[in-house]
Amino acid sequence: MTDTNDNDLVCVGAIAGSYGVRGEVRIKSYCAIPEDIEAYSPLTDEAGTKSFTILLTRTIKNGFAAHLSDVETKEQGDALRGTRLFARRDQLPSLPDDEYYHADLMGLAVFDTGGTQLGKVKSVQNHGASDLLEIEGPGIKGTALLPFTLAAVPTVDLASGRIIVDPPEGLL
Repeated sequence: MTDTNDNDLVCVGAIAGSYGVRGEVRIKSYCAIPEDIEAYSPLTDEAGTKSFTILLTRTIKNGFAAHLSDVETKEQGDALRGTRLFARRDQLPSLPDDEYYHADLMGLAVFDTGGTQLGKVKSVQNHGASDLLEIEGPGIKGTALLPFTLAAVPTVDLASGRIIVDPPEGLL
């Protein structure tokens, strides 16, 4: 994957280490339909230098057991622990107008409804209930977590690289 722009890759999962002693690995899928991670194969690491063909073998707690190309031992699987897996954007389905890939939101400028810039999106997190935007900026002590709901984030404008937020009173 040469000449790959960062925006051309979307993180779809991660390797959580080895599974058993025959070279299988544990895969965490970040896909809306978790088993779809196999359909986006081959996947790459973040740099785009290593390529992995994935064959899911079974569902396990918090993910899948899978065979990866060129991984034949437990030690090779353990060495890949923490490797994030990326698919090319053109491999992924198109999203409806009100849905976004997390990678598209990170780094966007954050403005309040009065047009004042508050900061930028540092990360997108999900702890089970819904997505949260982690926002950092000069007027924010540390970072702030804002629910990614229509009420709190009424406008996402990817073309201009900005979002408009209407946070609950006292959050920012």
